[in-house]
Amino acid sequence: MTDPAQSASMTDEHAKPAAGAPETDEQRADATVEAEVTETVDRTAELEAAVTDMRDRLLRSHAEMENLRRRTEREVQDAKRYAVSAFARDLLGVADNLRRALDAAASGGENADPTLAALAQGVELTERELLKTLEKNGVKKLDPKGKPFDPHHHEAVFEAPDPSVPAGTVVQVMQDGYVIGDRILRPAMVGVARGGPKAGASAAEPTPTTESLDRTV
Repeated sequence: MTDPAQSASMTDEHAKPAAGAPETDEQRADATVEAEVTETVDRTAELEAAVTDMRDRLLRSHAEMENLRRRTEREVQDAKRYAVSAFARDLLGVADNLRRALDAAASGGENADPTLAALAQGVELTERELLKTLEKNGVKKLDPKGKPFDPHHHEAVFEAPDPSVPAGTVVQVMQDGYVIGDRILRPAMVGVARGGPKAGASAAEPTPTTESLDRTV
């Protein structure tokens, strides 16, 4: 009687191809399918990596274009706002001379020549119209007298003893200052009080009344 274990072993040996025997069509087909599946998996991974890379490039390009658009808009706005800076700065000398003429005419008091008084009125109207035109183009005149010294707007020329006002208060304006937009066009040249009572924290460490001004006009 044949042992069942020996029968199974003999069956397996008959099922396996002998070493060096040619592959059957079924075996070749299985090998081909396995190679194609492996190639497909590799190709899929490669395509997914390419899609991810393209998506990242697209997002970066979109962000760069958006930043460029915003920067261009800001530059265009600044160009429009500050295009007259050089011209306005040249006109400040004219405004200064008109003010000097008015101060000189006012020094005559009530005994001034009527002709000179009429001329002074004309000069005053001219100064007013000039300042109005400057303001229409974004240039505003500063009015620092009686206010705490602000290094963003003012340039101290001298200190004067004046105990009647807090120390650091602007007591005299030697030359008017102007701003254009949020930038300083010309700081006001002022005299500052000293010897008075201590100013509060806001006066000791003054902050601009508007946004910090840029002096790069």
